[in-house]
Amino acid sequence: MHSPRAALRRTLAPALTAALLVALLATLTATVRTDGFFTDQATLTWWYAASWALFAVTVAALRAVPARYVVPLVLAGAVAVAVTGLVAPPRTSTDSYRYAWDGRVQAAGVSPYDHAPADPALRRLRDDWLFPRGAAACAGPDRAAVSDGVCTRINRPRVHTIYPPVAEGYFVLVHALSPSGVRHKALQTGGALLAVAVTAFLLLILRRRGADPRHAAYWAWCPAVPIEAVNNAHADVLAVLLSVAALGLVIRRRALGGALFGLAIAAKMLPAVLLPGALSGVRRWRDAAALLLPAAGVVALTYLPYVLASSSSVFGYLGGYAEEEGYDDPAAKGRYALLRLVLPDSWSLPAVAVVLLAVVAYVWRRGDPDRPWHGSLLVTGTAFLLLTPGYSWYALLLIALVALDGRWEWLPTALAGAASYIASSPAALGPTTPTTSYALAATTALTATAVRYWAGRQSHPLRRKPRWMVKQDAAMTRRTAG
Repeated sequence: MHSPRAALRRTLAPALTAALLVALLATLTATVRTDGFFTDQATLTWWYAASWALFAVTVAALRAVPARYVVPLVLAGAVAVAVTGLVAPPRTSTDSYRYAWDGRVQAAGVSPYDHAPADPALRRLRDDWLFPRGAAACAGPDRAAVSDGVCTRINRPRVHTIYPPVAEGYFVLVHALSPSGVRHKALQTGGALLAVAVTAFLLLILRRRGADPRHAAYWAWCPAVPIEAVNNAHADVLAVLLSVAALGLVIRRRALGGALFGLAIAAKMLPAVLLPGALSGVRRWRDAAALLLPAAGVVALTYLPYVLASSSSVFGYLGGYAEEEGYDDPAAKGRYALLRLVLPDSWSLPAVAVVLLAVVAYVWRRGDPDRPWHGSLLVTGTAFLLLTPGYSWYALLLIALVALDGRWEWLPTALAGAASYIASSPAALGPTTPTTSYALAATTALTATAVRYWAGRQSHPLRRKPRWMVKQDAAMTRRTAG
């Protein structure tokens, strides 16, 4: 029997959660409408902070909502949150302009890997949206010069594209399905549809394994989703959808799950970090091959048409991008920030390799084959804390894994990427923001993990014994029974 006060709280919980969700929607709308990435990062930082704070409070309120209301509320919120990303053009990233260009180039029968956007050979494909003309149109900070009097919204216009083939297929599909003149709205709408589809898959997987559907709100209502997946239209959301589907299938249909992992990797490379989690508890090489061979085969097959159609490398600017972002130079752009607090810069990259290999080995040997997302989250979260990436959209994959596994303590790691990207200017929180934010994220993850571990030991007293002693007791019990 519930007390009258508890019954009242459960009755009011849906209304309270809905009200908080409306406040979150209003804050997200204001955040997306704030055009301050180049001019007022301090104001933009506070809007981001308000969005994440309301997100945390709203998800906490959802815990008290009766079970019958949870799925409709999460789904309705997912749609509404995604729509907030559509209220303005891309605000904090110009990547979607390259997507639109690559789609247009492919529709014209040209490989996107063969020509940079500034190449005069593709001058016939330019328009005034992607390639503005005149001093006034080219005065913005997000414009790059192409020739006299001509600029472009596309970043790095003099290098070839780096996007893998499944992403390129998505770009040309969006181009083919879009009405003329729709501009940025096409890719943003695609991102919104994919984001809501991820929520639907999360709810389906959670329901099938009897887990709490409230966990899906970690993705569905997270501010990173409307900002990065919808407003900035990052193709990472496509890789997230394929990754979630792969993790849901790999438990019982290993080969099909492996094929979906191949599609995810051929959309954004980053999902390759999920493979150790997908191999959790696998002991036989035959079982590992049943996953890895389809994954590798699909990646190869998706690249093959572009290899045949291209005269240049299908890896484009990928190597140059890694160098540009400082992954080969520990002192550049805040990479390996936490490791560099305790180790010489030159030791950072070897330390990353050693720690990641140790975590992968642990997940492979001790991971739960019925929960591949658990090991995937541990590997992915560890990689983020070691590499300390400075782009917030990379964390979309991490957020989806949090929703699958329910371990909220990894969300600050996703927030750390946003803080590094938005708030590290002197006008905002300052250049120490990446190190500070990732240090706080690491502290949260480690503390919560320790608490969960000790709580588990207390609730299962046998686990406090050494493993050899538990086995000895079991053998003694069998002999006595016999």
